[in-house]
Amino acid sequence: MLSQSVQDYIKTIYKLQEDGLVSTTDIAKELNVSGASVTGMIKRLAEMKLVHYSSYKGVKLTDAGEKIALEIIRHHRLLELYLKEELGFSLDKVHDEACKLEHFISEEFAEKITDILGDPKFDPHGHPIPTKDGKLPNYKECILTEVKESSQAMIRRLGDSDPKLLEYLEKSGLIPGVNLTIKEIAPFNGPITIEINGKDKIIGHEVASNIFVEIKE
Repeated sequence: MLSQSVQDYIKTIYKLQEDGLVSTTDIAKELNVSGASVTGMIKRLAEMKLVHYSSYKGVKLTDAGEKIALEIIRHHRLLELYLKEELGFSLDKVHDEACKLEHFISEEFAEKITDILGDPKFDPHGHPIPTKDGKLPNYKECILTEVKESSQAMIRRLGDSDPKLLEYLEKSGLIPGVNLTIKEIAPFNGPITIEINGKDKIIGHEVASNIFVEIKE
């Protein structure tokens, strides 16, 4: 059983390595810890063969490390959906609660949640839930700010780094699965007018940049 700290590092590296090798500075910033602490943990993870590490190039998860990361993410996203669908938590609350629980549930527990929820493919924010064997569902998306006027789209997922923004999006009905039409885009990063449920709604550029949609052909 890996410690909570080790799991947090693995999950963080997985999140950051989408852009390539991850620097210790980026990890320290993400976890709000000192650079020395990061270096010590990275060396430990390298000894466990969970990361490839070069002090001058950065760090990346090994295949074994990625497998563990996907399992942690699977547990986290299943818990988020369970908290939302079965316990009534709001979108802005599920992330922190899931972070507290994800380290302690067994695979058997995760499978029970999966059965209760009907083998879900996405968490309540729209992020894909890894399967038990570490696969992610394929889908296309783009940022709402990049969509052309008159296009029809479905909200695929939401940026989930700001709880207050999530609270606003949920109260506004801007959640995954909702269909909308882009009616007008103001220039110079101005507001965007969308039609949702037969009503026009104006949202700011910052809000729209946290909404990821799938264009309807």
